[in-house]
Amino acid sequence: MIFFYIKELKNVRLEKATAWTEDANADCAVVLTGSRGRVKDGLSLLSRGSVRKLILSGVFGKASLRDIFPEWPYYGELSQDDVILEKFSQTTYGNALQTLTVVEALKCKDLVLVTSQPHMYRALKTFEAIFPKNYRIVKRSVYAGDSFDEYVEALKSLFYSVWVY
Repeated sequence: MIFFYIKELKNVRLEKATAWTEDANADCAVVLTGSRGRVKDGLSLLSRGSVRKLILSGVFGKASLRDIFPEWPYYGELSQDDVILEKFSQTTYGNALQTLTVVEALKCKDLVLVTSQPHMYRALKTFEAIFPKNYRIVKRSVYAGDSFDEYVEALKSLFYSVWVY
């Protein structure tokens, strides 16, 4: 068991934050809510025209866009119609299931996946397990977390490796 945990920890640590070093383009982007910087990065993609629709997945049921991102008024010409608040999922697995339904409805041909660096390995593996095999998913990870977050993600990834992927 410890061998498998160490393997997952290595995979988590191999992921690098890419939001500041790489550009990403796709029809849609999904932000997996949960840590700082994710929503802002997703809205930056939308405001630059790198994506046409932004899905915020795992939003608290009663939250509005202004609750989640108080800086919204400063983004000027963006339309709230281009931001979808997905409020049903509570896990990464749920994020993938619910996002698939939304991207199919929006007719998105590809997707930018925005999450934190420690979470990216598990999130991408989960989305790849749920989405059609030929669907293009572009990783975009923001820096967040510390060594403790990596240990927790490795444990979650070990569980997901049996259950999801």
